[in-house]
Amino acid sequence: MSEQIPDFEAGTGGLLPAIAQDAQSGQVLMMAWMNREALDETLSSGYAVYYSRSRGRLWRKGEESGHRQKIVDVRVDCDADAILLRVEQVGAACHEGYVSCFFRQLQNDGSTDTILKRLVDPKSVYK
Repeated sequence: MSEQIPDFEAGTGGLLPAIAQDAQSGQVLMMAWMNREALDETLSSGYAVYYSRSRGRLWRKGEESGHRQKIVDVRVDCDADAILLRVEQVGAACHEGYVSCFFRQLQNDGSTDTILKRLVDPKSVYK
């Protein structure tokens, strides 16, 4: 019998962290949550689908913005409690218009600097 990978029982409320990484550059784009249904749809559709805790439903990345993530491959960490999606990103990954959600660099004094260029104005993409 094969083991259940990934192990959604290990996550909080059946959710596991899912990290999206640009397959070509290696840049970390974002982190979101996945449940079994989101992973199954991701694998069958070839595009990233997450579980939105704020919406309480599946969130198909790019459903509103068009900024989709085409799956290159899906990996699971050694403990089977985190998912890595290697993707081809179309447009900005971040809802604030940046290629990556990790566009702020934390300084030693606790302040942050914006280190990436905004690709799109979020007001022009989101209703």
